Amino acid sequence: MKRDEVERRLLDVHARLVRARQELAVAEEQLDLFLETAEEARIRALVSETPLADRDWQEAQRHAEAMTRGRENASARVAELERAQDELLSKLVV
Repeated sequence: MKRDEVERRLLDVHARLVRARQELAVAEEQLDLFLETAEEARIRALVSETPLADRDWQEAQRHAEAMTRGRENASARVAELERAQDELLSKLVV
C-alpha cells in the first residue's frame, strides 16, 4: 500500500475514532442516568408494592439494559477503530 493511501486512510480512521469516542462518552453519560432512574424506580416499587410501580421499574430496567447494549456497541466500535489505526500506523512506520 502506498504511503499516501495509508496516510489518507489513517486520517479517515482518526476522524471516525474521534466521533466514536464522543458517542461513547455520551452513551456512558446516558447509561448512568438510565441506571439511576431504574434504581429509583426499583426503590419506589419496593416501597409502594403496587403493580404500577413494579411495571415502571421493569420498564426503566429494560431501558437501562438497552442503553447498556448501546454503550457496549459504542465501546466495541472504538476498540475496532483503535485496532485499525494501530495497523495503519504500523504500515506507515515500516
